[in-house]
Amino acid sequence: MSITTLSSRELNHDVSSAKKAARNGPVIITDRGKPSHVLMTYDEFERLSGKHRSLVDALAMPGLSAIEFEPHRIEIRPRGMDFS
Repeated sequence: MSITTLSSRELNHDVSSAKKAARNGPVIITDRGKPSHVLMTYDEFERLSGKHRSLVDALAMPGLSAIEFEPHRIEIRPRGMDFS
């Protein structure tokens, strides 16, 4: 992960470069030489904020049906009880 630093002026002149840099790590935006904002991808924001998708959303992901999954069947047997 790389950290990029841009001034507010640089950001305003080339937003697309800032967005590309955010794919590789956070982009710190400075205002008068001091850090003021951070640009990151939305996926990274969700990861850091702890927001998780629901099971329904996860199972609806494209390409999921192409994954082979054959779990082994587990046999559960009741154990004998001694009531004496």
